[in-house]
Amino acid sequence: EVQKHSVHTLVFRSLKRTHDMFVADNAKPIPLDEESHKVKMSVKLRTEYGSVLHMPTLKENLREKGGANTGDPYGHKQYSGNQGQELDYMITGTHPYPPGPGVALTADTKIQRMPSESAAQALAVALPPSQARLDANRTAAGVGEIYRHAGMAERSQPPGVAMAVMEAGGNKNSALMAKKAPTMPKPQWHPPWKLYRVISGHLGWVRCIAVEPGNQWFVTGSADRTIKIWDLASGKLKLSLTGHISTVRGVIVSARSPYLFSCGEDKQVKCWDLEYNKVIRHYHGHLSAVYGLDLHPTIDVLVTCSRDSTARIWDVRTKASVHTLSGHTNAVATVKCQAAEPQIITGSSHDTTIRLWDLVAGKTRVTLTNHKKSVRAVVLHPRHYTFASGSPDNIKQWKFPDGNFIQNLSGHNAIINTLAVNSDGVLVSGADNGTMHLWDWRTGYNFQRVHAAVQPGSLDSESGIFACIFDQSESRLLTAEADKTIKVYREDETATEETHPVNWKPEIIKRKRF
Repeated sequence: EVQKHSVHTLVFRSLKRTHDMFVADNAKPIPLDEESHKVKMSVKLRTEYGSVLHMPTLKENLREKGGANTGDPYGHKQYSGNQGQELDYMITGTHPYPPGPGVALTADTKIQRMPSESAAQALAVALPPSQARLDANRTAAGVGEIYRHAGMAERSQPPGVAMAVMEAGGNKNSALMAKKAPTMPKPQWHPPWKLYRVISGHLGWVRCIAVEPGNQWFVTGSADRTIKIWDLASGKLKLSLTGHISTVRGVIVSARSPYLFSCGEDKQVKCWDLEYNKVIRHYHGHLSAVYGLDLHPTIDVLVTCSRDSTARIWDVRTKASVHTLSGHTNAVATVKCQAAEPQIITGSSHDTTIRLWDLVAGKTRVTLTNHKKSVRAVVLHPRHYTFASGSPDNIKQWKFPDGNFIQNLSGHNAIINTLAVNSDGVLVSGADNGTMHLWDWRTGYNFQRVHAAVQPGSLDSESGIFACIFDQSESRLLTAEADKTIKVYREDETATEETHPVNWKPEIIKRKRF
């Protein structure tokens, strides 16, 4: 028969079983085993401090502490790293000398100065290592040394900890130090830029601008379907070219030949001979508006980008389409060329990606998807192997050849139409709302913000910057604007670091990838 128990009895029986199960305190630390602890500390001394245990020791100090053979708390006759070895150096102070001239040197009169412990340590670092010690060290290369010989990066340390290698008596000691959070370095001081000339003459938005290699004149393209050439020094109109039947979206002057190239929303790409001021070549192939173009710096190749989601590579002389660069899923807003790989960079205004292209194969090398909004502008640094891209979410800096992310330049909260950078490290971003921000390229510090007034008679809504460029001397900055003008800026020569200080705080950098 099954014995029936009351609920009260069953509950208390269950409680007793639970108590018996957990009565043993398993979290209590086990008693320390003295022998095991000595072995552990001996191993720790040898592995972590073995490379410095050979350093010079002061005999007198050891005698004061009870002699050189006095055991340490862990039962070592001397440091474990020195067992069976003689110390390389013994620093014993000066030789005995008499207290004054003519006094005989005896045991009673001799004077001998002993160095302090800190002085002995300082001297120890300066002393060259003994041959025996060097031979011993050759057989005990550290992990970092093995990695270096194997040609691999040192990745053994955990995040937040840096390995500092110090030279002490010829031996490399690995000391762990906590790594400081990265802070923004102090930006280079740049003088502010000020507006000094406004050039008017176009009857529509000025959409594009380029300076000729000789720095004598510059060219603009406009929504009035004309291309105008202006004198750079005086700002006077030299020539107007007509031929496009829609907005001119891109112009560039060749450094290799007397040619000017232009493209527009009429799907046309034209080559103008500046000796005759006539169109001598057309490049047919784009299926929609052509938004931008660039010339290769070393070969006779022209690259154009279009609303038909492609970029095309043209042979300048034969007018043949060498490659059609397909991959973007929407309009391609900007294209740049350079002599080094990757030779072509495109930015798409609607699929929000940047692509780095292999010119020979006509294929994508890298696709950068970090931007979350349209990319309308890309600029290459004239000296560094880097570039920047502009989008309403951020301006981002990248490293060639693989498009490694460097940093974000945040704060220009507008649709960025154009970017320009000079050799001095001044990056300019121009936006659809007429604002222009100037940045220090290295640190990403925004040192100036400009919002020039629109031309008298224009609406405030016609405040927009479509293109900007530095002239060849990099002393002037030209902007093409929606109020039908070209504005010219130059550095304020009267400004100094005292009158315009850098308003900078060494804040911790928060570099986001996206």
